[in-house]
Amino acid sequence: MTQSSNADWLARSQAAVWHPCTQMQHHAQTASPGHLPLIPIASGKGAWLYDFDGKRYLDGISSWWTNLFGHANPRINAALKDQLETLEHVMLAGFTHQPVVELSERLSALTGGALGHAFYASDGASATEIALKMSFHYWRNVGRPGKARFLCLQGSYHGETVGALAVTDVAIFKDAYAPLVRAATVIPSPDFRLAETGESPADVARRAAAGLEAHLEKHGEHIAALIVEPLVQGAAGMAMYDPEYLRLARQLCDRYEVHLICDEIAVGCGRTGTFFAHEQAGIRPDLMCLSKGISGGYLPLSIVLSSDTIYNAFLDDSVARAFLHSHSYTGNPLACRAALATLDIFESDDVLAANRQKSAKISAALAPLANHPQVRHLRQRGMIAAFDVATDDPHFSRKFYRAALDREALIRPIGNTVYLMPPYIIGDEEIDHLARAINGALAAAL
Repeated sequence: MTQSSNADWLARSQAAVWHPCTQMQHHAQTASPGHLPLIPIASGKGAWLYDFDGKRYLDGISSWWTNLFGHANPRINAALKDQLETLEHVMLAGFTHQPVVELSERLSALTGGALGHAFYASDGASATEIALKMSFHYWRNVGRPGKARFLCLQGSYHGETVGALAVTDVAIFKDAYAPLVRAATVIPSPDFRLAETGESPADVARRAAAGLEAHLEKHGEHIAALIVEPLVQGAAGMAMYDPEYLRLARQLCDRYEVHLICDEIAVGCGRTGTFFAHEQAGIRPDLMCLSKGISGGYLPLSIVLSSDTIYNAFLDDSVARAFLHSHSYTGNPLACRAALATLDIFESDDVLAANRQKSAKISAALAPLANHPQVRHLRQRGMIAAFDVATDDPHFSRKFYRAALDREALIRPIGNTVYLMPPYIIGDEEIDHLARAINGALAAAL
């Protein structure tokens, strides 16, 4: 690599790389109010990212919600270096290996054995598709092929592949590909921002659950599964809701024989205060999707955990009754080893307890925003904090993002929702830095 400045790598990237979830024209129109700067990153250390010109950025969103314990974490690095000397990859069809066995056992133990079978993939959308296919195929295997439809929440996001788009209710992702999608039925969200006068978050949850019940009463015999993001709907603008909804949804799914799929891809691995978000409702799903933070933000990995009941329905001499889904790097040993190192850190550092203190610090640092005239619904669930901004400026999110970068902070709003989802190794001074950056970026963007 002979070129070493931001300008060098920026030019090469714009010429060759098609970036995700990005209108590439926004990178080119530097004079436009909607311009998005493309930032070449040279290295990362702890909670910080560094560009080729030496400028640093505090990673306030954990690099798309993946990085739990900082960039270049020495313990995860050491585990991967060790694994590189042992086994980098082997096909998981007909073979197995130590990291995938140990990871499967440890994840099962974290569910109290309720979800004892782990199926591996590479990314969150793949996990969603696997869970949907498992549910659909289960009902066919047990002689009830009529249960073939799915339910998802208003504003839900579960990935952008064609199968995952079926249970995604975010127009900007879904509308262009609607002719390709077998859409699920969208039911009311328990988002507490939808509260009517006098309603508590639990009241909103009960009202949304009543909508679920009404639908199941009419159509339950045709429904295979309900999929939810427990407690926080990420792409809906960090829509947070009361655990009462999950308790009621679990009861209704049991009553009408419908699978409950918990998409813990973004909210799992300690983000909401418990290792799995659904634990705060005292329930277990039938299928659970994990990705993002499970590998510490190091390598692509996703997992679907299944109950014994679902797993056993696929056991038969007939290959057609098996779950026929795969990709070449399923259960990759390096990715599994990164996940094992991540779980080791949770155990050795008592991360959930430490996060409770950091969550309180984040809450205190952001509390003054409640008095800002354009801030609405300041909210927090564990290590996720968010607020909405009352503005009609269509370029607000991009203006805020640029202004935050100018203040050495990576904070990327979802529409008019500003949120923080920092790495768990963030310190008090760094939390204060993010709070100052938010205040400064708000003033610059409004």
